[in-house]
Amino acid sequence: MTLLRQRIPVLGVDATPLKVDELIAVLERFVDDGGTRTVVGHNLHSVTLTHSDPGFRRLYEDSDVVLLDGAPVLWLWSRTGQAAGPVMEYRLGSTDWIPALGQLAGLERIAVVGAGSEANAKAVARLEDIVPAATVTGFPGEGWNDDVEAAAAEWLTEQRPQLVLLGLGMPLQESVLQRRLDSLPPAIYCAVGGAIEQLAGIQKLAPRWLGRLGLEWAWRLLLHPRRVAYRVFGEPWVLLWHLARRRFRGTP
Repeated sequence: MTLLRQRIPVLGVDATPLKVDELIAVLERFVDDGGTRTVVGHNLHSVTLTHSDPGFRRLYEDSDVVLLDGAPVLWLWSRTGQAAGPVMEYRLGSTDWIPALGQLAGLERIAVVGAGSEANAKAVARLEDIVPAATVTGFPGEGWNDDVEAAAAEWLTEQRPQLVLLGLGMPLQESVLQRRLDSLPPAIYCAVGGAIEQLAGIQKLAPRWLGRLGLEWAWRLLLHPRRVAYRVFGEPWVLLWHLARRRFRGTP
């Protein structure tokens, strides 16, 4: 199954813009197919990594679904005029579509990998409420290193989930997929960043009206200034440098 990619103007990356119901329909087909699939999302951080890290770029190019996750990426895509309906419906962060997993027919086994033990357990419990027909298991990601990664891979092989929510933060979760995807059991592997802590209620979600205004970055900066400050104030300049260099070289 091949999904149509669309080019994001200026940023030089491709995405598969989907609404929640469309993504759930795609995931349902993936579950029925039973193969290995990957779902990722583009924001300015991932765009910067795409232009600076060849391995990261290959993962995104090879992924089955690349969602629009981030207001600037969404706004630039909207200039193509390809949205069918309100543009904001195409902005899908992980916490926008995970609550709809209960609508996914055939989903019986979910694995949650990442976050601390408390957050992981609470996220597992929340998913059991969202998808009552599924068995949900968790593997915390605190202290992640080579040994923990090997143990997680072995655990996934034992669990054989259909859907894996991998929330180790970007770019660690993507690095794990680059290293391990070929040896992991068939499943839909979704890179979900901080969604595990958000599902657990440990990390507060920004009010939806801020999201509609594209100001979630301000909320995250207020709550986690040390973690977010560089991405807000420094990384955009790095991205501009990469884009300018691509334009100078004539790269499309």
